[in-house]
Amino acid sequence: MVSRAALYIRSSVFWLFHFVSMVLVVALVLIFFWLPVNQRYAIGSSWAKMNMHFLRWFCNLNYQIKGKENIPAEASLVISNHQSTWETLSFQHFLPNQLWVMKKELFRIPIFGWGLALMDPIAIDRSAGKKAIDQIVEQGEEKLNQNRWVVVFPEGTRISPGVESKFKMGAFVFASRISHLVLPIAHNAGEFWPKHSFIKYPGTITVSIGKPFNGKDMDSSEIKKKVEKWIREELEEIGDSARWGR
Repeated sequence: MVSRAALYIRSSVFWLFHFVSMVLVVALVLIFFWLPVNQRYAIGSSWAKMNMHFLRWFCNLNYQIKGKENIPAEASLVISNHQSTWETLSFQHFLPNQLWVMKKELFRIPIFGWGLALMDPIAIDRSAGKKAIDQIVEQGEEKLNQNRWVVVFPEGTRISPGVESKFKMGAFVFASRISHLVLPIAHNAGEFWPKHSFIKYPGTITVSIGKPFNGKDMDSSEIKKKVEKWIREELEEIGDSARWGR
């Protein structure tokens, strides 16, 4: 059993490397802003990949993937639950060139937000209602056609493990209007990197990748029911395993 003091020390070392590496990588992205977006992404995603190593080295936090064979060869729409900062980093470790649907307010964060903007994500105003959904569909399909994966967290914010959440319709409307595949993902990262937590707990995060499907011409509510049911069932299984293993 790791002591509380040891957890704080290990997490402090992680955060030090996390922030120093972020400043260095974002500086590189800003310096090379003139490069094509795919090359800017390669520079930026190196920071996410570094952090997977930092977590393993300093916090003894690893991850395993269940269903990796389900990842399609072509760019797809990824719909995942959102528990932690971890998934925004780790997905870049095992999925190809990707972008995210996110609130535009993130661009205002000094240094980090500037670099984030250069990754060319889909930034929306969450108060815009139907217009925000139309923006997701229009920009998202364009990005998918450019062979860039689109990642959506339909809960809209990080939800702690075991807390009931509401999946917003935007991702599912998007899925019903495109010919690209939908890839559902569930994970229990919040068990080890909790929301607003300084400490990173040792262990193994489980990422479960479901079977891809084509949502074209399906009703958006039907897609929502299908994906939400699968994610919740997977979370029950992998969440229970994590708590038992602690």
